[in-house]
Amino acid sequence: MLPLPQVAEPLLMSLSIPFTQPTFNRIMVLLVGAVLAKGRRTVTSILWIMRELAPGHMTDYHRVFSRAPWSLFPLGKILAAAIIELAGDGPIVVAIDDTTAQHKGKKVYGKGCHHDAVRSTHTHTAYRWGHKWVVLAIVVKLPFAKRPWALPILCALYRPRELNEQEGRRHQTPIMLARGLMCVLMRWFPDKQFIFLGDGGYASHELACFCRRHRRQATLVSRFYGDAALYDPPPKYCGAGRPRVKGRKRKSPQDVVAAGRLKKTTVDWYGATRRTVKIKSEQGHWYKSGQGLVPIGWVFVRDDTGTRRDEYYYTTDPALAADRIVSLFTQRWSIETTFQEVREHLGFETTRQRVANSVLRTAPCLLGLHSIVSLIFNEHAKRHAIDLCHRPGYHKSEPTFTDAIAAVRRLFWTKTVFQQPYFHKTFKKLPPKLRATVLDYLAQAV
Repeated sequence: MLPLPQVAEPLLMSLSIPFTQPTFNRIMVLLVGAVLAKGRRTVTSILWIMRELAPGHMTDYHRVFSRAPWSLFPLGKILAAAIIELAGDGPIVVAIDDTTAQHKGKKVYGKGCHHDAVRSTHTHTAYRWGHKWVVLAIVVKLPFAKRPWALPILCALYRPRELNEQEGRRHQTPIMLARGLMCVLMRWFPDKQFIFLGDGGYASHELACFCRRHRRQATLVSRFYGDAALYDPPPKYCGAGRPRVKGRKRKSPQDVVAAGRLKKTTVDWYGATRRTVKIKSEQGHWYKSGQGLVPIGWVFVRDDTGTRRDEYYYTTDPALAADRIVSLFTQRWSIETTFQEVREHLGFETTRQRVANSVLRTAPCLLGLHSIVSLIFNEHAKRHAIDLCHRPGYHKSEPTFTDAIAAVRRLFWTKTVFQQPYFHKTFKKLPPKLRATVLDYLAQAV
């Protein structure tokens, strides 16, 4: 077993639950190597970094993902419990989104052609071949940062319809996959309340109905439609004929906004700032044929600075105040930052697995590694002063994930790699300034 930094040992040892001892030893080698590596996160490149610290044949480490019997769900529960402990009391804010990881190859399992939201614009739609992952990430404010961080805990692969039919599986849309992950999270923590934040792709009547049915635990805040069909609740049944499923039709949100006056208010905004915006809010019952009514509260937001488009948001909890709805939704952007960070610093799109087990395990492990690095850095920041990775001409006011992974890399280099007998003596002989320079270079985030 590799020696581990003191701040990392409790969390990493708790991850041993779903593994046998030999598999867990290999997982630790791969985890430390994935943190230390730069560029691709293939198993081969990780073993090249670890070298003598990875005993056994290299195929043993490939089989960890392709053949070893273990499950991702216990790992997700461990991470979720650790993050929820940091969130404290009150509702837990969870961002829902999907991301497409490019993965070429004729025989890659689960590959499809998906819409690429990152490269698309309002006038051009981009597509890419690869895997589409539906991700749940807990949004938490860490003590050392002003803006919230989104730490992934669960994800599911969206499989193309043709693959589901070929394997005899019921086809599931991204919304259905997100609903399943939400069920898992609520079952793990039945005494917690969750506020789920969804982008436009999850502004569905189906998901709103689900959260309304589980309103004791779940509230949904998402984008809305200006032309949504809103109604009054159905009148009381008089005993004759078929009961009505909806009442009088109400004005659509865009008609209400056009005919009314907007109110100024100050809300929490993107980038952990405060901004004065104009809003208009109302309540109603959203109707969809065959699915019935769901009571919602909606709000229209106009940013007079012109940096953001006019937007409609809604919630399945009509009691939420309008400014609270806007403040909650702006926290959803943290998951977009997380997707960018796992691509840049953790090689999310550089894996080369193609068989089913490896595909279904590797990407979730890299997403979970983002949460592990953030949690280790949080423990490190409690005990040591934070050293920001300043670059010439670039000043940071608070730590980012770049600083987090640089600090964790430095810990693993000093407490794991250079603690080995054949490295320790040589490393200690280096002059202090040269030793610090070497560590600074090895710990660089990019």
